[in-house]
Amino acid sequence: MKVVFPFLAVLALVLLAFIGVAANLQVVFGIIVPYVAIATFIFGFIYRVVIWGRSPVPFSIPTTAGQQKSLPWIKQNKFDNPSNTFGVIVRIALEVFLFRSLFRNTKTEFHDGQKLAYGSEKFLWLAGLAFHWSFLIIFIRHFRFFMVNVPAVIKMIEGLDSFLQIGVPLLYITDAVILVAVTYLFLRRIFMAKMNYISLAADFFPLFLILGIATTGVLMRYFTKVYVVGVKELVIGLLTFNPVIPEGIGAIFYVHLFLVSSLLIYFPMSKLMHMGGVFLSPTRNMPNNSREVRHINPWNYPVHVHTYEEYENDFREKMKKAGLPVEKE
Repeated sequence: MKVVFPFLAVLALVLLAFIGVAANLQVVFGIIVPYVAIATFIFGFIYRVVIWGRSPVPFSIPTTAGQQKSLPWIKQNKFDNPSNTFGVIVRIALEVFLFRSLFRNTKTEFHDGQKLAYGSEKFLWLAGLAFHWSFLIIFIRHFRFFMVNVPAVIKMIEGLDSFLQIGVPLLYITDAVILVAVTYLFLRRIFMAKMNYISLAADFFPLFLILGIATTGVLMRYFTKVYVVGVKELVIGLLTFNPVIPEGIGAIFYVHLFLVSSLLIYFPMSKLMHMGGVFLSPTRNMPNNSREVRHINPWNYPVHVHTYEEYENDFREKMKKAGLPVEKE
């Protein structure tokens, strides 16, 4: 059920968009829903980041994977165990752009009875890297719909993405990669017993949603054509707050746009917020300089401590009767 319900939810979103377009509700799915989605995403994202940013960090808890800075003759691992701001920035950059911690991740399994074996998880790292980079490139490519004059850098990215020149229209490599990567991540959660056990419906829903977005995008480009000029007119109208609904766009575009809007609405309340949370994680953004700087707990507040002198003043006579030594007679 944790797989079926998310699938049915995404299927319901697709059918809702189709039915809405058939009922001439293009204004709802082409203007109102996208505006609501963008507003929800922006304010929800900011709200979550502000809440996380205001949370005190009571301990120095950076994750370490190398030698800490200590004695001069001991070589420090400056990026896996940074002791200054520059090292932290490099470490976060490696995490954001190359998924360094996932690359170093290992899996443990029992072999031949009770023999514990450690193995590599490079396929997970590769799939995650391929998915995120493909998603980013596709997002950048879509900026051609937001601008009257497409910048040269976007044209260059499009050219590199389609350099194989397969078919007409040209096949974008990222379109194929993102479908394969999302499918792998989905199948991994299905067929790996341990992953299946800890997976929830909230883990499958965004996978189905992103798969639906990618699939409808591929259908529009390679199979069921859409009126691109009308799409660009609609998108530019939304950005300039002068929305219009051009004729002849087609229902598949509104399904695609509705799924994207659903993802934007769902984003701030889901695990997808790791996109912003990675920068606020104290295990990543804190230098490991506990041998140089004392970390003060921000939750500490002045408290009255019952000193030994006060304790003896209160119980001196009883301590004498009990034969206990006292400092003052």
